[in-house]
Amino acid sequence: MTSNVTDSIVEWDKLEMTVRDVVGREPICDMHTHLYPPTFGTPVPNRTGRVNASGLMLWGIDELVTYHYLIAEVFRVVPSSQLPYETFWSWPKQRQADHIWQYLFVENTPLSEACRGILTTLTRLGLDPNEKSLSAYRAFFNHQDPDEYIDRVMELSNVKSITMTNAVFDDNERNRWLSEPTIAKDPRFRAVLRIDPLVRNYPHASEKLRRWGYQADSKPTPATLAEVRRFLSDWLDRQSAIYVAMSLPPEFLYPAPTADPVAAAGQCVLAEAILPVCAERRLPLALMIGSSLQTNPALRDAGDTVSKGDVPSVGRLCRNFPNNKFLVTMLSRENQHELCVTARKFGNLMPFGCWWFLNNPSLIAEITEMRFELLGRTFVPQHSDARILDQLIYKWGHSREIIAGVLTEMYRRTARTGRKLRLQDIQRDTTALFSGNFEAFLADR
Repeated sequence: MTSNVTDSIVEWDKLEMTVRDVVGREPICDMHTHLYPPTFGTPVPNRTGRVNASGLMLWGIDELVTYHYLIAEVFRVVPSSQLPYETFWSWPKQRQADHIWQYLFVENTPLSEACRGILTTLTRLGLDPNEKSLSAYRAFFNHQDPDEYIDRVMELSNVKSITMTNAVFDDNERNRWLSEPTIAKDPRFRAVLRIDPLVRNYPHASEKLRRWGYQADSKPTPATLAEVRRFLSDWLDRQSAIYVAMSLPPEFLYPAPTADPVAAAGQCVLAEAILPVCAERRLPLALMIGSSLQTNPALRDAGDTVSKGDVPSVGRLCRNFPNNKFLVTMLSRENQHELCVTARKFGNLMPFGCWWFLNNPSLIAEITEMRFELLGRTFVPQHSDARILDQLIYKWGHSREIIAGVLTEMYRRTARTGRKLRLQDIQRDTTALFSGNFEAFLADR
């Protein structure tokens, strides 16, 4: 890249090619995933073919194909009237994967984003996406070393840093942190303290806190709130977490209705324990709002759905806690415009990503364009939300393409005013979008 400003003006007919080149080469800080290094355990088939679910590092073809997006989709092709849910869940993971591959990839054209993502991943790994069975793919993954494979996936996706989601109320994960103090020393991964139960169901969470040695009453008394703050500090120190996170239902309101004692208790903990600890440490609180759990319980993880959340509650949090920083993503498409407008009013609010049901090209393009129009480049356009390591390849490959297209159009609109566009501008903006905005928000201390 030349340092001569006069030589770096981008010509109109080369704009799209230049933007796609810069975006394609930009390393990414993936600010929200559910990925883990091998130290957290890797599930392996036992003698019956079933998977030991205690390992948290998920990767490989069977994990990819049995991801809950595809489980929900296959039951639209082979409904539960033909294959009962209980029968499907009784199968070993490999048989589940074979079933999904047969009906979504062999007998039907794989048109959905979830299906296309698997094909993209296989192709980028040098595999033929036209196989009629999963045997060749399984042979490939069986020859991979998990630790080395992480490097390969990060190279293919051009991801320089993976941010975990570390659910302290999940006993499987919590016990790993306690038994192996150096479990998260892998420099490729950074930790995030996930604490949903403290707000979603504090009375139930308090039972666990008491078992863990914290004098936490089921009602958030001053003494109890001090213990919750101690609990948070202990785990932030143990994890070296870079922010605190929670997923909230669409019904979340701030302030909570006084007639709902569970919601009121959770919000007291939020206001008097969680937010003060975050403010003291200058750590952002990430709010992921809008998931309605278990609409169809028979589908298990695939049975969740989406509803609109309450954006004014986000604005009230930003206004009432100006010393706190909020990373916010919302699951409903209908919330996106209101969230952008709210972010224009509060510098302590950073909208991020196109989450879960929004991770589709048409919606990513629409939402990203709107964010540029309202916020300039002061947002984080995407995170992978990957639960399977290999998903980094397609999620970032597809998102880069979409974001580059939107960014090109925004530059064209600006250039039509007579404003000259420099290569340095494109590089600066791209770095901000894919890592700089997030890192600056973390570093605002």
